[in-house]
Amino acid sequence: MKVVRERYRVDLLELQAACEANYALLMRLLPGMRERSDLRRIALSQGDRLFGVLLLEVIESCPYTTTVQVRQEHCMPWLPVPRMDVRVYHDARMAEVVAAENARRFRGIYSYPNARMHQPDEKSQLNLFLGEWLRHCLACGHEVEPVF
Repeated sequence: MKVVRERYRVDLLELQAACEANYALLMRLLPGMRERSDLRRIALSQGDRLFGVLLLEVIESCPYTTTVQVRQEHCMPWLPVPRMDVRVYHDARMAEVVAAENARRFRGIYSYPNARMHQPDEKSQLNLFLGEWLRHCLACGHEVEPVF
């Protein structure tokens, strides 16, 4: 008997909810992103052990949108260094991942398997990951002292 898998369908409500949550989280971490170019470093550590530094940097600012690069530095040597570009839509109060690593402009659905080995719900997964990353940063991070 041949098992036929149901085709993946985008859960638009879930994706919109994730993008709205990401907007709220980014506004807590970079409240002045609309008024100025901003850079914030947040250390993620436990005790005296540093697990990485999250950098949030405004790379483009327009009247209704802002693009923020989210990346991590000083990671564990065995851990891949995550990097994402996030487009913040101020009028819609949403923020979505528009680039991650070397990939840009994600489609809502990918056939699987595909040449780049994206998951069928790659766009949703990236936006959910961004939310988890930002929530972790708010819960466990602390401001890195600026170096003059």
